[in-house]
Amino acid sequence: MDGGHLLYDEAFFSPAAADGLFTRLRDTVPWKQEGRPPRMFPRLTAWYANPGVSYSYSGVTHQAIPWTPELLDIKQRAEAAAGTSWNSLLLNYYRDGQDSIGFHADDEPELGTNPVIGSISLGAVRRFVLKHPASGEKIEFDLPHGSLLVMGGTSQHHWRHGVPKTRKPVGPRINLTFRRILRPGFDT
Repeated sequence: MDGGHLLYDEAFFSPAAADGLFTRLRDTVPWKQEGRPPRMFPRLTAWYANPGVSYSYSGVTHQAIPWTPELLDIKQRAEAAAGTSWNSLLLNYYRDGQDSIGFHADDEPELGTNPVIGSISLGAVRRFVLKHPASGEKIEFDLPHGSLLVMGGTSQHHWRHGVPKTRKPVGPRINLTFRRILRPGFDT
């Protein structure tokens, strides 16, 4: 609708590969709880990117952690599937069902006109909801361990997305979200 498009691969990583990746990321990423008291983000985050690439949203500016070889390999594999290139990765660690991200669009000016956002889910299955504010239409995915979801076209202009809280007992989930940040004077 309205020029947005989705690519969804529920088995982008095999269960064994996804298990190993989840464990390594959980144990090695320098997770932080960002935000400003009393409004701390209800999840942990980490930001990896090319040198000089920062990202600001909700009053927080992320400075880049250098890519690891494993994250570069994952990025290249996701880029091949999505047919695009990215220069940054926001990782979100949802520790349980009370960790979440509210409805939002990845529509900051530094993402350009029609950003392509790639999202890999690891760990517990969580509900991902897309809402079209004008029509009220909803699209929901239960994103499984090892899945890839790519949002492109005008999706960030006309749709909001989020991972709502749940009272169901759920285990931890890690989400890798790839973006291309445009830097004035460097990118177009």
